[in-house]
Amino acid sequence: MRRKSAFVMTAVMVAATVSACGSGGSSDGKTIKVAYQKFGNFIGADVLFKKIKPVFEQQNPGYKLKLIPIEADENSYYTKLNLMRRSPSTAPDVAYEDTFFVNSDAQARFLMPLDDKLQSWPDWSQFVDAAKVAGQASDGHTYGIPMGTDTRGLWFNKQIFAKAGLPANWQPKTWNDVLAAARQIKAKVPGVIPLNVYAGKGVGEAASMQGFEMLLYGTGDKLYDDQTKKWTAPSKGMGDSFNFLKTVFSSGLGPTPQQALDPHWSDNVAGQELPKGKIAIDLDGSWLPQAWIPGGANPWPQWSSTLGTAPMPTQNGQAPGKVTMSGGWLLSIGARTKQAAAAWKLVQLAMNKENSLEFYVKATQVSVRKDVVDDPKYVEGNPTQKFWTDLVSVTQYRPAYSVYPQISNQLQAATEAVVTNQGSPQSAMNDFANQVKQIAGPDKVEAKP
Repeated sequence: MRRKSAFVMTAVMVAATVSACGSGGSSDGKTIKVAYQKFGNFIGADVLFKKIKPVFEQQNPGYKLKLIPIEADENSYYTKLNLMRRSPSTAPDVAYEDTFFVNSDAQARFLMPLDDKLQSWPDWSQFVDAAKVAGQASDGHTYGIPMGTDTRGLWFNKQIFAKAGLPANWQPKTWNDVLAAARQIKAKVPGVIPLNVYAGKGVGEAASMQGFEMLLYGTGDKLYDDQTKKWTAPSKGMGDSFNFLKTVFSSGLGPTPQQALDPHWSDNVAGQELPKGKIAIDLDGSWLPQAWIPGGANPWPQWSSTLGTAPMPTQNGQAPGKVTMSGGWLLSIGARTKQAAAAWKLVQLAMNKENSLEFYVKATQVSVRKDVVDDPKYVEGNPTQKFWTDLVSVTQYRPAYSVYPQISNQLQAATEAVVTNQGSPQSAMNDFANQVKQIAGPDKVEAKP
């Protein structure tokens, strides 16, 4: 009940803000509005659109590009964007879209299908097939152009490892190896967080994807069975994943519940905790260096010599031995736009090779364009870029179904119950399974022993 009230209050506040500042933006029909997230360490999209604004306006006389940077955390960004989309006066012509909202936003008719435009766009042939699917909804239509992808794994502080007597080339083979290292750090290097794993509603999708799903998909179980076409809950792998979280937080190996549940925690990890040497091991994403490179939100020249990287191992070292998840963001055209041709020109400009390369470098994204991967500039200045790109070969994806965002919300609530000790791993899993049945329908859910 409290969550619903908070959401309604947020929605009212956001609606008032949008109404006050967003009306009339395209009253002349010659203004193209582009909405995107700008928050904390994430400034890559803002840099990109500021760069191409004068270019677009010069190439399209009479048109103006109106930038709408939404300064909000991940969950609030989605709320604000969808509130903007509900009115023709505030709906953006082009928007920065998370891949896991494509199905729900397409069903809500917020997005314009791009199939006919892609057929005549030469650059589309440079995008890898897996990336093309990322913008495709279950109806078979494509609703967005991928702005790169990402992978996930372990960052670790080599200086802390040296103090703990752990190797600088640490490559854990099992979950137990990760926990053993965390316990050794706790014993020998007091005052640091041995292992950060995201959990709880505060950090939003990070709890689902960087946290729980990186565990679950390393057990061999998944959230959704592509063969049976059913959601899987509960399962043995799910129980093991909740137990892993329980071990981390009940043993004092992770952040405090207050830290973990802070909506700013994921931003603080990259912007403060890692640079200050406060975290030894961080289960996180490939994009973290965007905060540390020159021009980033928190430049940290020593990051590449201080931090090491390792794949997250599967639970017991079973094939393929490592696990990663990929997501990513798209540029989509709004279904309400009255300037579809000009909006498409903007998307093409933003996603050409030159601008894609710059965005990949500034936002430390994994390239989904073959011609960019082949460009030497892609790996210059980021020694970890090849590591994160190579993980794509074993990557997995979230279930691309319209109910996933709702299921993800319940997964975040379940992890929070474990972190705060309000529920056991077993009860959290059972509660989650019941919520999935209510969301997807009992006939769409199966248990897996």
